Amino acid sequence: MCTHTPTCPPAESPDREAAHVVAAHPEQGWSLLCNGVLVFEDTGELLPDGRVVAPHRPVAALLA
Repeated sequence: MCTHTPTCPPAESPDREAAHVVAAHPEQGWSLLCNGVLVFEDTGELLPDGRVVAPHRPVAALLA
């Protein structure tokens, strides 16, 4: 799906969040990355194969 040079990391990669945003909907709290990953405002993710990645916000962010 990615046409960038260099290509964005695939959805299975640990650095998948580094992919380019192709659709942003901040009013709804999510963005679609070019690798097919949906990233949510709470740092959760939905991968293209349907797997869910639980929110992983750093603890320091919760204390601020």
